[in-house]
Amino acid sequence: MISTPRLDLHHICAEDLITLFEEPENLSIYEGKPYSNSHRQLMDDSGPLAWRVPQVRVDPSLNRWFVRWIVLRSTGEIIGSTSFHGAPDSVGMIEIGLGIQESFRNMGFAKEALLGMWRWALTYPEVKVLRYTVSVENSPSIRVIESFGFHYQGEQIDEEDGPESIYEMSKDEFLEKFDGK
Repeated sequence: MISTPRLDLHHICAEDLITLFEEPENLSIYEGKPYSNSHRQLMDDSGPLAWRVPQVRVDPSLNRWFVRWIVLRSTGEIIGSTSFHGAPDSVGMIEIGLGIQESFRNMGFAKEALLGMWRWALTYPEVKVLRYTVSVENSPSIRVIESFGFHYQGEQIDEEDGPESIYEMSKDEFLEKFDGK
């Protein structure tokens, strides 16, 4: 688990990830856990599971980079999820995505979750570059990533989401700006 000032980012084990994707109404994956999914995160819309589950089936070791619940510690509610898109590539780049339940947006939770995930990822020496891609029309997410000082790298066409802006920051720059803050 990754802890931030207000959030706990709980990793979803491979077995529960597959169950969530294949049987979203199977509530056994929450039994005995310190959180609840009253907002039905990844149940009604599987989000990244359609891409992550096939990757985990091929190589279960990749799951450490994948989906974590964003849990509001004060209530135990799952308010979103976050996931890297895969392990670091050949140049050490790792890309992240996240989603926050609409009623919890504009409260700083996205920034807090991103900081927690990036700090965790940078404990792995193979991670050298952090990447965030966002729809060119998603102004709130663009403001979030720009507030960190990530550098605009250009655009790409995502098969699912259409045109996206690409933002990156090196490990060294991130640690210089945010280490210990």
